[in-house]
Amino acid sequence: MICFGQVATNTQITAEQYLHMTFEHDAEFVHGEIVERSMPDNMHAKLQFLILLRLGSLVSQYPVYPRPELRLRIAPDVYRIPDISVFIGEEPRQSVPDTPPSVAIEILSKDDRYTNLMQKLEEYRSWGIPNIWIVDPAMKRLSVYTEQGLQNVPSSALAGLPFELTPSELFADL
Repeated sequence: MICFGQVATNTQITAEQYLHMTFEHDAEFVHGEIVERSMPDNMHAKLQFLILLRLGSLVSQYPVYPRPELRLRIAPDVYRIPDISVFIGEEPRQSVPDTPPSVAIEILSKDDRYTNLMQKLEEYRSWGIPNIWIVDPAMKRLSVYTEQGLQNVPSSALAGLPFELTPSELFADL
């Protein structure tokens, strides 16, 4: 959807056109259409910061490369932007990576729509992201998305690394 003043139109564009556009608040690209992302609020930003701080503590000792708001090329006509992508083992070199990160983290916003979120999570899973984490500030819980769907979990961890995120830790000061 492209907005011109008060009028919104569903105009099909190419991935190349999308990659050369600028947005007031970044947008994703799905099958020829611009998809607006939810505007994060203070809680969303704080959670993103806290998670990045925790992940950042691993960077000096392990090959862990967290990236906030990094555009990913999931398919030739699908570009998504997780709140946090985590690459483990090898640092991404492309400006828009086309290989899946080890982890994609989505922090829910008040105006996220369930069907849009489920579509995005399924695209991540189908593309090959092995760990898809969802942080829900309203319910103060963590979930994972797998082939079985969305499941609440007591913690999210990185296999083989000293990293575990729990709701009690993450939401302690909120």
